[in-house]
Amino acid sequence: MTEDCLRLKGLRVTALCGALAEERVRAQPFELDVDIGADLAPSGGSDDLGDTIDYGEVCAAVCAAAEGEQFTLMEAMAQRVAEVCLNADQRAQWVTVEVRKLRPPVPQQLSTSGVRITRHRQ
Repeated sequence: MTEDCLRLKGLRVTALCGALAEERVRAQPFELDVDIGADLAPSGGSDDLGDTIDYGEVCAAVCAAAEGEQFTLMEAMAQRVAEVCLNADQRAQWVTVEVRKLRPPVPQQLSTSGVRITRHRQ
């Protein structure tokens, strides 16, 4: 397994995700970080986009899934994003997804709440 990874940091989406009734009808802002493990040596040597994972395509697919579906838990959103990333390109060996809710519905001063998961290609 390679230690190389493609990193996408701070991808902003507006999504329906939450356990509270108001979170199920009002989309709210989330921020995602995605690390995709893949052998980057071929593209490093060739300098050819065809030899690597196209992060523009990955970002579009992640946004479509996060914004086009509804989730109760951030864990479910992270799981769906991980599936999308692993399915986006067969070169992806593993993915780590972090989802942060930018406006957590708690009375305390909490800047974000979130989850981080790692999934491997079967």
